[in-house]
Formats: sequence, structure tokens, C-alpha cells
Amino acid sequence: MSKIEHLYDKYQRDVYHFALYYTNSREEAEDITQETFFKILKQLDNLKNEEKVKTWILSIARNTAVDIHRKQKIKRLLLEKLKWQPNLKEVQKPLEIVEQHEQWRIIQGALMTLKAHDRTIIICRMLKDFTIQETAEILGISEVKVRVDFHRAMTRLRKKVGRDN
Repeated sequence: MSKIEHLYDKYQRDVYHFALYYTNSREEAEDITQETFFKILKQLDNLKNEEKVKTWILSIARNTAVDIHRKQKIKRLLLEKLKWQPNLKEVQKPLEIVEQHEQWRIIQGALMTLKAHDRTIIICRMLKDFTIQETAEILGISEVKVRVDFHRAMTRLRKKVGRDN
């Protein structure tokens, strides 16, 4: 088994879940996952510390998600300006049963209204259970900043879902 196959087998699920939480779209999550592992393949020789492979991969996933999301946002704005309407074949497919639960929709809707940085910190810390150190490495910020930003992001998320405590 090649190194990239090993990394894919071990981390594909983490990357996919991160992307799914980040976008709330299976198709976008699949695109992000595919693009992430393509970038990993190209940068495999740049991996210096084998002990930090997980944070290295997830930081690539985060950057890929931000890049793809930014490109799609620009595309949506352009399409709106052109008053383009999608045909029925291009409408997003229904989400899986688990994603249709009311609580998930409320939380995901609130997550999507947060800034990308806040959303990423909540995904890393709460949904993926990464440590403060791992989150700091993924985001390229200090552990103190992770703690502060996570607290602030959670406060904003609680307000969005109507739980101000």
C-alpha cells in the first residue's frame, strides 16, 4: 500500500466530515475531500513531521474548503447578477435522513451564518473533538487564540439558535 493510500484510508473520513460540517453539502464535501487529497499527493514530500500528519492534512482541508467556498460564493454572485435560474436537474438533492432532523438543521443553519473562522473552530473543537493544540495547528494560530475565539464563537452560535446562556 502506498503512502497516499494509507493516508487516504486513515484520514478520508475526518476530512469528509470536516468538509460536510463546513459546507452542509455532501457534494461540496466530496469535492473538498477529493481536492484535499489531490493537494496532499502533490505536497507529500513537504511533510516534515510525521507526528503532525493529521493536523497537516486537516489544515490542507480547511484551506481547500475556504478556497472552494470563496470561489463558489463569487460564482453565485455572478449568477445572481446575470439573473440566471437553475434548471430542475441542478437543484441540490435532499440530504440524508440524519441531516433532516430539526435540531441538526437549526444548528447547521446557525453555523452557516457564522464567519468561516468561527465555524472552523466550532467544527474542530466540538464536532470533531480536536484538542486545542490540534485546532491551533490546523488554523495556524496560538492555543490562547483558539480558546478565546472558541468561547466567542460559541456565544455567537448560542445567540443564533436562541440559547443566550
